[in-house]
Amino acid sequence: MKLKIIERLAMGAFVGCFIVLLVMVIGSYANGPQNVFFTGNEIIGAFFGSIIVGWAFSLAGLVYEKEELAFPLQVMIQMLTGMGVLFVVAIFLGWMPVNLGIGPVITWIIIAVIFATVFWLGFYIYYKLLAKELNDKIKNIQ
Repeated sequence: MKLKIIERLAMGAFVGCFIVLLVMVIGSYANGPQNVFFTGNEIIGAFFGSIIVGWAFSLAGLVYEKEELAFPLQVMIQMLTGMGVLFVVAIFLGWMPVNLGIGPVITWIIIAVIFATVFWLGFYIYYKLLAKELNDKIKNIQ
């Protein structure tokens, strides 16, 4: 169990950092790389914030081991946990533009939900294909 948690923490940190760096790069290209300047504090905040958010999504994924819970409920628990931590971190680090009014905040939330959904679907498809491959190998052995 301890090894599984360590693996989840490592994967969560990796994916969280990847997503935040991807967003920073996309934002840089959208604004023109020569016009973007991140401070050291912003980079450090992005690094640690992305790890915390990655951990939240990853550890919340342990809910899938509770087979007595319906799959849609498992997904909802993981997403609400991960998104809840994301919103707290985003407000704390200034990622979410709360000072610009409700419009930009709603846009930010929609983009965050889209990113979370795309990455969730990617992991879902990966593990679905992995399970199929393992089941096929088991059938071939018998």
